[in-house]
Amino acid sequence: MLGPGAEFRDGQRRAIEAVIRDGSRTLIVQRTGWGKSLVYWIATRMRRDAGHGPTIIVSPLLALMRNQIQMADRLGLRAVTLNSANRDDWPAIEAALAADRVDVLFVSAQRFANEDFTSRLLPTLQGSIGMFVVDEAHCISDWGHEFVPDYRRIGRLLPAFGPVVPVVGTTATANDRVVADVAAQLGRDVQVVRGPLARASLHLDAITLADQAERLAWLAEHIPGMPGSGIVYCLTVADTERVTTWLRANGMNAAAYNADVDSVVREGLEQDLLANRLKVLVATIALGMGFDKPDLGFVVHFQRPGSPIGYYQQVGRAGRGVADAYGVLLTGREDDEIAEYFITTAFPPTERLREILGVLEDVETATVRDILAHVNLPRGQVEKALKLLEVDGAVGHERGRYFRTPMAWAPDEERISGVLAVRRRELASMRAYVDTAECRMAYLGRLLDDPAAHECGHCANDGGRVWPRDVDHDLVLAAIRLLRGDIRVITSRKQHANGARLSFVNEEGRALCVYGDAGWGRRIHHGKYGTGRFDDEVVAAAVAVISIGWRPSPSPTWVTAIPSTAHRTLVGDAAQRIAAQLGLPYVECLTAAFDRAPQKDMENSEHQEANARRKLGIQGELVQPGPVLLVDDVVDSKWTLTVAGELLRSHGSGPVHPFAFAVASQRGA
Repeated sequence: MLGPGAEFRDGQRRAIEAVIRDGSRTLIVQRTGWGKSLVYWIATRMRRDAGHGPTIIVSPLLALMRNQIQMADRLGLRAVTLNSANRDDWPAIEAALAADRVDVLFVSAQRFANEDFTSRLLPTLQGSIGMFVVDEAHCISDWGHEFVPDYRRIGRLLPAFGPVVPVVGTTATANDRVVADVAAQLGRDVQVVRGPLARASLHLDAITLADQAERLAWLAEHIPGMPGSGIVYCLTVADTERVTTWLRANGMNAAAYNADVDSVVREGLEQDLLANRLKVLVATIALGMGFDKPDLGFVVHFQRPGSPIGYYQQVGRAGRGVADAYGVLLTGREDDEIAEYFITTAFPPTERLREILGVLEDVETATVRDILAHVNLPRGQVEKALKLLEVDGAVGHERGRYFRTPMAWAPDEERISGVLAVRRRELASMRAYVDTAECRMAYLGRLLDDPAAHECGHCANDGGRVWPRDVDHDLVLAAIRLLRGDIRVITSRKQHANGARLSFVNEEGRALCVYGDAGWGRRIHHGKYGTGRFDDEVVAAAVAVISIGWRPSPSPTWVTAIPSTAHRTLVGDAAQRIAAQLGLPYVECLTAAFDRAPQKDMENSEHQEANARRKLGIQGELVQPGPVLLVDDVVDSKWTLTVAGELLRSHGSGPVHPFAFAVASQRGA
């Protein structure tokens, strides 16, 4: 398959021999780049040559499936995939399966939630499956950071395959707890083939810097000197965009890669990085499992990840096929806040799960939108809750409508509490990784329960290359200017939460910054929660954005403000000063009911719109007829601005131009 000079890596032959036996259960835990996929490719070839049926491979990502199918083709295996993006090809693929012209079928775990797949196609395959593979098997375990609820269905399917079908799980990112959990779900007598995690070519370092401006300066100064092409990982979508803009401004060929980027574009960016047409791809974890570039020269983290499992998986993408590669972790003040956000949203609260079940028990069926009107959770959390309840058997769905099944349901509170406690310990362990004076590779290996963890001899703590801790002052100032010029567009809502069109729509607006960032964001926070007043420099920057950078059209003829219930004079005071500097009258015409719940406590559009309508009022006789500048402090869901704009327009104002001092930081998470 690989030519006359090919040799097995340590442990590969033993893994293949373990896998090919009838009825074997094997979990392969090996570092990225070791060649786990080669084990099931060769095992598939051997079992197909022995007359067995095709291999089914469960894979979590379409991009990963694409890469694997290309590899299978090079190895002379006929591989196909059934997924939501190729429905037109399904009849031909099913015909090829029926005619035994397919060696490998790739599916996502979500296919096992599809009634047509499980009730029609899967039963026809069960008698002929030659091998069943769970790629990235750590997704089965919610003790890890990439738990995929649909993977839980796999353990329930395995008995139906019979005693002769080998079952294989592969992962590079599993500590002892995850290994035990995955092995238990693969069946009895699972053989674990586990190897060392350390990569001899990878030189690790970790650097604490004061803020984003210093980290941006560090990137601009040192990435050009790093070997080949690489990845800069960021925790938020917004940061991938900002870091990319900064690197391009400093002469580097960089591109942003995140879940908001179209999948076709993402695939093109992957190819650009593989072909070294990019110096750096600035990515969230959307560039995750399965991406394989053997000559990747560096991985730099713009922020500290929340777990050693996640960090190892990402930094381990570097140095698979080169003698020397670098993994540098930068860390700063917002890291813990972002990590805590991800931990607290990992599981929907139990009381909300009960509320969702209560809604479904009161009706025959309900859509996600129906549920959102009754349960104060973000849409993504409701969808995650429904998925968890569906996997538990308490909820079913058909054609976009959900219903309560007869099955009783009780939350596994002990497990959820345990998972959250583990994740907080992992966060603490990553803080300790930054501060340790020990060998970084050995320290990381011990965090991952690597039985072969040992000193690498070439990380920054072992006498290897120590990357500079200081940053160029001029670059820091340039980074601050970039951050202060990072003006955000406020797009206008056009529909009610229920989907009906709004009678009045605001104009496109602007925000001075991202709340809490190193440009103006921390000054906004200090003004809101420290002094209770936005300082003159911040107000002057707002005026510059409005009058020079934005220039809303038609030009505002007057200014008003959203009344703040928590900081009653904050926004009005700033809006009056903006109006004075623009030479426009300030009119205080909007009112607020101060006894209503804070808007920030409302977690989805249905609740946000309803709460904004309960809170806001207007003194209609004060409304001016011309275009108006509507000022707020921090904008998140945009429902307050939307409802305020509707009140102004319905009482005779001209077009409404929203301006906010900041957009909420978690919008980009």
